[in-house]
Amino acid sequence: MSNVTLAFLMSLAAGLSTGIGSFITLFAKRTSTNFLAVSLGFSAGVMVYVSLVELLRDAQGMLVTALGSKTGDVAAMLSFFAGMLLAGMIDRILPDERNPHEIKQMQSGKSPDKSGKRLMRTGVITAVAITIHNFPEGLATFISALHDPSVALPIVLAIALHNIPEGISVSVPIYYATGSKRKALFYSFASGLAEPLGAVIGYFILMPFLSEFVYGSLFAIVAGIMVFISFDELLPSAREYGEHHLSIYGMVAGMAVMATSLILL
Repeated sequence: MSNVTLAFLMSLAAGLSTGIGSFITLFAKRTSTNFLAVSLGFSAGVMVYVSLVELLRDAQGMLVTALGSKTGDVAAMLSFFAGMLLAGMIDRILPDERNPHEIKQMQSGKSPDKSGKRLMRTGVITAVAITIHNFPEGLATFISALHDPSVALPIVLAIALHNIPEGISVSVPIYYATGSKRKALFYSFASGLAEPLGAVIGYFILMPFLSEFVYGSLFAIVAGIMVFISFDELLPSAREYGEHHLSIYGMVAGMAVMATSLILL
């Protein structure tokens, strides 16, 4: 299997994990918010550690090779913060009430509202918002896997865990509005397909231009995107779903697993 195929399949797997959130919400008798808090903290730990220890370091090495010592260091720094700026701009484009990463308490035990046009609209808009957010995540997974699949594997796991509550935020209002589990699952899975779509678009746009400079810049941008997502979305969400210490324990565990995997693989 080629690296390109493997990178695409990894992006697809990360994106389709939004459906796991739907299954948890629609078929589980009770959603464990403590487990969700630990999982989100774990995702943040993995993404922060791999971004700062692996991706940014590799980006710096590539850019130094392409541009020289000082210029390469400056380019890596600028690309890293450009990634943060990109993630922040995407967040700002969407109004808070339609942003899937603005915290909302999970609801349970409600009967479906078959006439709830407003709820249906909320669910659809949330799905569109998640689609926009998932584009850079798909690119992050794809570029990481293209360079080193062993590094990309924990990133895929982290993004997959991160996508679970996104699937919940799409499926819950649509199910309450329509009473249809099928529709709720469809919209949830469809929103996750933005990740492999982002990978495909990134591949066709960037592949003709790939070089040490482009790879290095992309790695630093991806690192910035993932650090921003971790601190702006994952950790606040983890604290909301469970007690503060659970999110920190999960984050430390994620860092430890990532550090161990980088040493062993």
